[in-house]
Amino acid sequence: MNNKEFIAELAERTGYSTKDAQRMVNFLVDAMGDAFQEGDSVLVPNFGLFETKKKMERIMVNPSTGQRMLVPPKLVLNFKPNQTWKDKLKGGQ
Repeated sequence: MNNKEFIAELAERTGYSTKDAQRMVNFLVDAMGDAFQEGDSVLVPNFGLFETKKKMERIMVNPSTGQRMLVPPKLVLNFKPNQTWKDKLKGGQ
Protein backbone atom coordinates (compact mmCIF):
# COMPACT_ATOMS: atom_id res chain seq x y z
CA MET A 1 0.00 0.00 0.00
CA ASN A 2 1.50 3.32 -1.01
CA ASN A 3 0.84 6.74 0.56
CA LYS A 4 -1.99 7.66 -1.82
CA GLU A 5 -3.81 4.38 -1.19
CA PHE A 6 -3.29 4.70 2.57
CA ILE A 7 -4.69 8.23 2.65
CA ALA A 8 -7.70 7.20 0.55
CA GLU A 9 -8.41 4.26 2.90
CA LEU A 10 -8.02 6.46 5.98
CA ALA A 11 -10.34 9.10 4.53
CA GLU A 12 -12.94 6.47 3.68
CA ARG A 13 -12.84 4.87 7.14
CA THR A 14 -12.94 8.15 9.07
CA GLY A 15 -15.35 10.07 6.86
CA TYR A 16 -12.89 12.94 6.42
CA SER A 17 -11.88 14.36 3.07
CA THR A 18 -8.68 13.09 1.47
CA LYS A 19 -7.07 16.48 2.09
CA ASP A 20 -7.94 16.39 5.80
CA ALA A 21 -6.74 12.80 6.12
CA GLN A 22 -3.41 13.76 4.52
CA ARG A 23 -3.12 16.70 6.92
CA MET A 24 -3.76 14.39 9.92
CA VAL A 25 -1.07 11.96 8.78
CA ASN A 26 1.39 14.83 8.26
CA PHE A 27 0.69 16.17 11.77
CA LEU A 28 1.14 12.69 13.23
CA VAL A 29 4.46 12.12 11.47
CA ASP A 30 5.70 15.59 12.47
CA ALA A 31 4.75 15.03 16.12
CA MET A 32 6.45 11.63 16.14
CA GLY A 33 9.56 13.13 14.53
CA ASP A 34 9.69 15.83 17.21
CA ALA A 35 9.44 13.19 19.93
CA PHE A 36 12.26 11.16 18.35
CA GLN A 37 14.45 14.27 18.16
CA GLU A 38 13.93 14.71 21.91
CA GLY A 39 14.88 11.07 22.49
CA ASP A 40 11.36 10.12 23.58
CA SER A 41 9.52 6.91 22.72
CA VAL A 42 6.12 6.89 21.02
CA LEU A 43 3.63 4.19 21.97
CA VAL A 44 0.79 3.66 19.50
CA PRO A 45 -1.86 1.63 21.36
CA ASN A 46 -2.68 -1.75 19.79
CA PHE A 47 0.11 -1.24 17.24
CA GLY A 48 3.56 -0.95 18.78
CA LEU A 49 6.34 1.11 20.27
CA PHE A 50 8.70 3.39 18.34
CA GLU A 51 11.84 4.27 20.24
CA THR A 52 15.27 5.73 19.64
CA LYS A 53 18.29 3.74 20.74
CA LYS A 54 21.90 4.82 20.91
CA LYS A 55 24.39 2.64 19.07
CA MET A 56 27.78 2.77 20.67
CA GLU A 57 31.02 3.71 18.95
CA ARG A 58 32.64 0.71 17.27
CA ILE A 59 35.51 -0.33 15.04
CA MET A 60 34.65 -1.54 11.54
CA VAL A 61 36.97 -3.39 9.18
CA ASN A 62 36.67 -2.89 5.43
CA PRO A 63 36.66 -6.47 4.07
CA SER A 64 38.30 -5.61 0.75
CA THR A 65 41.18 -3.50 2.10
CA GLY A 66 41.41 -4.69 5.70
CA GLN A 67 41.47 -1.06 6.80
CA ARG A 68 40.08 -0.39 10.29
CA MET A 69 37.74 2.56 10.72
CA LEU A 70 36.07 4.07 13.76
CA VAL A 71 32.28 4.37 13.41
CA PRO A 72 30.95 7.16 15.64
CA PRO A 73 27.98 6.64 17.97
CA LYS A 74 24.57 7.34 16.49
CA LEU A 75 20.86 7.22 17.26
CA VAL A 76 18.72 4.68 15.43
CA LEU A 77 14.95 4.29 15.31
CA ASN A 78 13.59 0.98 16.53
CA PHE A 79 10.05 -0.43 16.27
CA LYS A 80 8.68 -3.10 18.57
CA PRO A 81 5.27 -4.37 17.38
CA ASN A 82 2.43 -5.17 19.76
CA GLN A 83 2.33 -8.84 20.79
CA THR A 84 -1.09 -9.24 19.12
CA TRP A 85 0.36 -8.26 15.74
CA LYS A 86 3.33 -10.58 16.22
CA ASP A 87 0.97 -13.48 16.90
CA LYS A 88 -1.22 -12.62 13.88
CA LEU A 89 1.78 -12.52 11.56
CA LYS A 90 3.19 -15.77 12.91
CA GLY A 91 -0.18 -17.45 12.41
CA GLY A 92 -0.47 -16.12 8.86
CA GLN A 93 -3.76 -14.39 9.56
